[in-house]
Amino acid sequence: MRRADRLFQIIQVLRRSSKPVTAEAIAAELETSKRSIYRDIATLMSQRVPIRGEAGLGYVLEGGFDMPPLMLTSDEVEAAVLGAQWVAGRGDPALARAARDLIAKIAATVPERLRPVLLEPAVASAPVWRHEVETLDMARVRAAIHAGRKLRLHYADEQGQETLRIIWPCLVGYRETKRLLVGWCETREDFRTFRTDRVVEVDFLEDHYPGRPAVLRARWYALMEARRAEWEAQCAEAGGPVSTGAAAPRPGDGRG
Repeated sequence: MRRADRLFQIIQVLRRSSKPVTAEAIAAELETSKRSIYRDIATLMSQRVPIRGEAGLGYVLEGGFDMPPLMLTSDEVEAAVLGAQWVAGRGDPALARAARDLIAKIAATVPERLRPVLLEPAVASAPVWRHEVETLDMARVRAAIHAGRKLRLHYADEQGQETLRIIWPCLVGYRETKRLLVGWCETREDFRTFRTDRVVEVDFLEDHYPGRPAVLRARWYALMEARRAEWEAQCAEAGGPVSTGAAAPRPGDGRG
């Protein structure tokens, strides 16, 4: 890797992390030595790139630093294409349209040498053979999550029995043919996962739930990680490999 490319990649590594990143971690990702990373960071700092930190503790890129947003590599273009294909095939109508628009915008701005990578990609996501039918306006659901507002769901279980729930939505999960709505259920006083195709009706409430959506999501992620750790411990006690036996708990296995 040329040094100019490595300097750019160091900034990219720091941009995507919210925590200090050590020179050792950067060196491992870029397949170079820690000494080279120390020299490169010193060079970047001398060029007034707002990097803060020191050797042994890690480095962070302070906010407000601007870079040309579409200095993309071939791999980054293909990653964008693959992700956009998946969203276009499985996302709600608004997200699917946004994915197609994203590719069009990238195509209009990348250098000519990268356009074949974008327009004739060597990667593809699998086709979706069957969509679950749903009537839920997912764009409004995502807006409610961002705003931290409650939802009132009329929800049908596997047997078709309907219940009324007020939830604090925090996440929409995507599987191959299904979408899952994760939230804190006031009725169950616990996190619950709802298949969006089983939502019979939804009321978008004006009430805000306590705390930030990001904090609620972090609690749910921690709960999922604790359940996975418990499952792995049970597999270890049984003497079997983690990859076999009972299915591992997955986000969305909980029921409404």
